[in-house]
Amino acid sequence: TVLRAVCKYLLQARVAWSQAYMEQALAASPNVARLLVELFETRFDPELEEAERGGRVERLGRAVRDALEEVPSLDEDRILRGFLGVIEGALRTNYFQHQEAGEPKSYLAVKLDPLQIPFLPLPRPRYEIFVYSPRFEGVHLRGGKVARGGIRFSDRREDFRTEILGLMKAQMVKNAVIVPVGAKGGFVAKRLAGGPWGPGAAGAGPGGLGSGGTGPGALRAVGPTDDRAAVEAEVIASYRVFISGLLDVTDNIVAGEVVPPHDVVCHDDEDPYLVVAADKGTATFSDFANEIAAAYGFWLGDGFASGGSAGYDHKEMGITARGAWESVKRHFCEMGRDVEREAFTVVGIGDMSGDVFGNGMLRSRQARLVAAFNHRHIFLDPDPDPERSFAERERLFRLPGSSWADYDAKLISEGGGVYTRLAKSIELSPQARDVLGIEEEKLTPAELVSGILRAPVDLIWNGGIGTFVKASTESHEDADDRANDAVRVDGREIRAKVVAEGGNLGFTQRGRIEYAMAGGRINTDFIDNSAGVDTSDHEVNMKILLNVQVAAGELTRKHRDQQLEAMTDEVAALVLRDNYQQALAVSVAEDHAVESIDPHGRMIRALEREGRLDRMLEALPLDEELAERKADGRGLTRPELAVLLAFAKIDLKADLLETDAPDDPYFVTDLECYFPSPLRGRFAEAIGSHRLRHQIVATAVINSLVNRTGPSFAYRIQDDTGAPTADIVRAYVTSRDVYRLRPYWQAVEELDAKVPCEVQAGLFHEAEKLLERASRWFIRRPGRTRDIAAAVDELGPGVELVRDRLDELLQPPDRARLEEATQTLESRGVPPDVARRAARLDLLFPALDVVDVARKLAVDVLPTAALYLRAGDQLGFHWLRSAIARIPAEVHWHRLAGSTAIDEIYVMQRAVTAAALAGAERGDPAAMLSSWMRRRAEAVARVRQIVTELKSAAAIDWAMVGVALREARALVEDG
Repeated sequence: TVLRAVCKYLLQARVAWSQAYMEQALAASPNVARLLVELFETRFDPELEEAERGGRVERLGRAVRDALEEVPSLDEDRILRGFLGVIEGALRTNYFQHQEAGEPKSYLAVKLDPLQIPFLPLPRPRYEIFVYSPRFEGVHLRGGKVARGGIRFSDRREDFRTEILGLMKAQMVKNAVIVPVGAKGGFVAKRLAGGPWGPGAAGAGPGGLGSGGTGPGALRAVGPTDDRAAVEAEVIASYRVFISGLLDVTDNIVAGEVVPPHDVVCHDDEDPYLVVAADKGTATFSDFANEIAAAYGFWLGDGFASGGSAGYDHKEMGITARGAWESVKRHFCEMGRDVEREAFTVVGIGDMSGDVFGNGMLRSRQARLVAAFNHRHIFLDPDPDPERSFAERERLFRLPGSSWADYDAKLISEGGGVYTRLAKSIELSPQARDVLGIEEEKLTPAELVSGILRAPVDLIWNGGIGTFVKASTESHEDADDRANDAVRVDGREIRAKVVAEGGNLGFTQRGRIEYAMAGGRINTDFIDNSAGVDTSDHEVNMKILLNVQVAAGELTRKHRDQQLEAMTDEVAALVLRDNYQQALAVSVAEDHAVESIDPHGRMIRALEREGRLDRMLEALPLDEELAERKADGRGLTRPELAVLLAFAKIDLKADLLETDAPDDPYFVTDLECYFPSPLRGRFAEAIGSHRLRHQIVATAVINSLVNRTGPSFAYRIQDDTGAPTADIVRAYVTSRDVYRLRPYWQAVEELDAKVPCEVQAGLFHEAEKLLERASRWFIRRPGRTRDIAAAVDELGPGVELVRDRLDELLQPPDRARLEEATQTLESRGVPPDVARRAARLDLLFPALDVVDVARKLAVDVLPTAALYLRAGDQLGFHWLRSAIARIPAEVHWHRLAGSTAIDEIYVMQRAVTAAALAGAERGDPAAMLSSWMRRRAEAVARVRQIVTELKSAAAIDWAMVGVALREARALVEDG
């Protein structure tokens, strides 16, 4: 059994040898085969003492390697070393566990460390469980200790691990917004092979295999339909045993303590977090998984598999479609359109019985659905009445198992209809040809589907399954979806203004980029449809919290379920806020993509050096292309920025989790904001001791940082300061809260559809610039962020005071410029209070120095601020900083030189302020500054002369800046 299981695993690892060849190698070296099994048994025998096991394992390892030296064939040597690599990479197994009756289990589960198995293909998961049985085989891949993802019924018996590995990689990116990293599992039921059934097409049985009987996860009858129940029973039975195998080698938590599984030797650390979710072919299996978890007494209870009887029904909530709709609204807002009030044309992939398509086509009564298709039908309605067609779509959504054939033909406009995709050809009316931009009068169904994808409409709504768009530089094989080769089009051919990816993998990444380069508006599937996995994440973490209360007798199971149901709407609101902020973050990053091309390139190279990003795999541009785009005045596209956004979150969160920073008591507010308000009140103490507090805080804080400041913020600061991630995060949070930016952000968000989107994005960007300056300020004073609460308490009130009194503190010319900036914003529709605050953000950074100096010298903040601003004006520091900021930053070093010079001028202005306050009797700020300047008259004159000459220069270069800084340093150093 051990050798068969390892052989099957090696086949899934895509080794070059066939099963027969591996059998031959084992048969040719029976001594090696015996030693391999003995090594496996010795490593995991629970009866052995640790010292005895260690000595025997070492001796057996040497014996195997000595025996391998005698193997004459190079291929056989490699094969046997492959077996040895898997056995030595094993961490746990259920090999020594038995059924209650004392019989061995009918399946073998082995937990592996893929990082220790050198021949595995990339990317390598962090943990892997392989379950082998004559009845089925399955694999579960995790990107980290706390990971989640679905378990699917696979139809790829020969290479299901390859399928699952690709999906786990995609899940890693999608999970960037939630607590766990990506995971994926899959299994094949081997007793179905050779029979009259096969997975992969339409026609699911009553148990819910597939999605509404129409997805590729359903079971297809190619023989007598009477066998359907038997096939479904076999798949469910295989699934149940697969889940049991996963739990056999997973730690439990009992009374707050981690407990390893019985009769299992663990060669790894504690690892109790294992969750699963529904996926293709297992859509209704959550209750089966939770039933098994309950039988094991697993600590997560029905949080083990989200979406069960007491979980959130994603289709009923419409949560995935609602999340994608946030992206749609953002896209159209940036085009100056409101799709909830203005009619728009749309073509779609899917039908109204589907979760994402059905819910998506009910998001707006203004949607004019002119065409749609699924695997069976093509729907055409060239001139739909928005209200009547909305009502009919709603009826079909409520009708169980509906298809486009159920659409009321009397409601379809002239020239439309519903056509089967099995037809030999379809004649197109003039109305249909006009709305789809098609010249041909007759097309095959495949050609018509391609024409729908190319239609010149406002929106493509993808709510289906399949890859329909690739890049012109890619082959159909690159799309890895043979079923749609006949209909697939290139990204540059898409004429729709906007694409929403409610379904996964509708475009290849290169197809998205090509479409975006041609002017189309698109994010990525993991941005648009992340709401489902986000909802599941909240469900699991809420159940972890509440199950503790149930176990303690503080809450009954019935009341827990009622509480979960009552919080449905607020959970949806929390999830949709994540979708809103991610789509907004991509938009703000796109607005500044051209000037950010160098920082984005440096970020890509940094992630690549650390082995955290494969540029080719993610379709990110090479350095040569980055240089070309910079020369052409182009930045990264939205799909590329979305990838950077996700990888920034993944990378920064991984770094932060390795530190104790998330355990800072200050972050309790970020922790509480993750949960719905009813839990914050009643279970505040329990939230503070949540089992995943560390991970939830890290996720919440990194989401805040990246969403609010863009993908390259932390990397720019790291470039400038060399600070570790934890210090950057602390500096960001301290800056955010010292400047009270959360109310500002909320006020700006409330301007949706009230001001032009580019104005709104500009308001967010002003806060981002302030945060970057302030974060660097705190990093250079690390003591200020060791205690975030103290820093916020000490500096926050003074900064707020400066902000409120800024108008009277400024010199007349600066006050006039500030008023002009405020009025400009108001003229674009920004409310006066928001306009005033936004216009002041650029001037508020020095408030940190002002308040800090005032505290250290025990003087009032306002006189200190007045002296500081007057010093900057009279010595030309304000002008000099602005002039440096305008010097073109052709390369990274120019940008770094500019930011360093500007920071140095701030430091000198602070020094002048402190010196003037300390060197005279306290009184009028103007008099104190004049007194200091008289004492330093010669040095002051030199600085003023340099600034005057620079003002009259045709252009300023770095040599001139260097001279000015030298004189300013002399002024401060001698003073």
